[in-house]
Amino acid sequence: MVLVTATLLAPHLGPPLLGADSAGRPNIVYIMADDLGWSDVGYNGAKFYETPNIDALCRSGMEFTSAYPGAANCMPSRACIMSGMYVTRTQMWTPGMRAKGESEKMKFLVPRNRDKKGDGVFPSKGGLSPGVTSIAEVLKDAGYKTAHFGKWHLGPNGQGFDVNDTNGLGAGLGQKFYGDINVAEKLTDAACDFIDKNRSNPFFIYLSHWDVHSPFRARKEVVAKYKEKLESRDWDRNWNPTYAAMIEAVDTSVGRIREKLQRHGLTENTLVMFTSDNGGASGITWCAPLKGAKGAFYEGGIRVPACVSWPGVVEPGSSCDTPITGVDLMPTFAELAGATLPSDQSVDGRSWVPLLSGRSLPERAIFWHYPLYLSGAGYNKVVPVFGTDQMYWRATPCSVIRRGDWKLIQFFEDDSAELYNLRSDLGEQNDLSKSHPEKTAQLLDQLRQWQKDTQAVIPTRLNPDFGKPASGKRAAANKKR
Repeated sequence: MVLVTATLLAPHLGPPLLGADSAGRPNIVYIMADDLGWSDVGYNGAKFYETPNIDALCRSGMEFTSAYPGAANCMPSRACIMSGMYVTRTQMWTPGMRAKGESEKMKFLVPRNRDKKGDGVFPSKGGLSPGVTSIAEVLKDAGYKTAHFGKWHLGPNGQGFDVNDTNGLGAGLGQKFYGDINVAEKLTDAACDFIDKNRSNPFFIYLSHWDVHSPFRARKEVVAKYKEKLESRDWDRNWNPTYAAMIEAVDTSVGRIREKLQRHGLTENTLVMFTSDNGGASGITWCAPLKGAKGAFYEGGIRVPACVSWPGVVEPGSSCDTPITGVDLMPTFAELAGATLPSDQSVDGRSWVPLLSGRSLPERAIFWHYPLYLSGAGYNKVVPVFGTDQMYWRATPCSVIRRGDWKLIQFFEDDSAELYNLRSDLGEQNDLSKSHPEKTAQLLDQLRQWQKDTQAVIPTRLNPDFGKPASGKRAAANKKR
């Protein structure tokens, strides 16, 4: 089902300025938080967290109510954005490249932490190949100045950006700044300086915040503000003031970027998009009403807040329920820039430029794939150990398809499937696979064809350790738990 309430405010523009010279094409600013949950922004119902600038951005343009990354965690979702390709092609499954959890609970043999038994079973990569044409290279060829600020997580190659700066002070791609209480401000300083220097040229900024990823640290005065707020009344949950302060750091960044654009008179010639790389992390925030959290392939792990502002083209206060996903960004930004997509690699996404002016897209399916295991905690234990009722995993080897209102998850351990109608059951509480066998079969057929077309890795080799009692240090650690 397609629901779009946007209308084109400037009908003479038609498709937004495509084919115009470089002076007429929009600047593109893509701002992404790390691990910010769908429920963590004010416009999606957050009460304790404060996101006035993100909410204002959303009000000024279009909210995408069915926005997804290409994966349930950070590294592969970023690879999808940068390459326009699904994870089945990049073979980047997870940070560290290995399954996480007790090997005795894994039915299949896969690359896994703490041992080498799964090495070489199938490819698991930790970076994009330098030969991949990136979104930056596509836009550079169209005359754009390009800059990446913040988290990278895609390996040692900068993939063609004019500027690569991971902390706002010129740090290299391999450095990490999790928990740096000042890094959001420094990244924003650098992005604003880039706007100052390139305001006469079309530019693309990829501002990829380290916040709100763990470790959870923030400026003392902002944490104190939220501690006072927490103590001021009874709340429905024990919200974390430090996490709230980290959200505020990202929100402040959004406000500063928009203010800088306005100061230079660039607001109406700039598309600004805000989103997150995956669902919120369990243990620090709550993803309700969604099921699961970061790392899971239920909605809590893959549905993210997303909004776009482009005054004069996108109607303020509009919304769009058409599903979009990370691999769509390359073709979308290329169309906005009048750029040419690479001919020597697959581009799996579809441009959603028509949605910005109130038009619709033909219905299509979007996909996810994960051949590893990922242990869970708290409310994010959503998949049981094979053959038991013991909830232990965030994710086991699976593929997922969403088409229209329907979502199907195929679990490889027993080739079973779960089917949900997200229109009527956003929290994925009612598996309809048995009551809707025709829809289940239809989506499974399409999913299997996609797996074949993209050469998806599907584990089949049985794990010789599965079901064995843990031994030695592992047994002692398990006993302590």
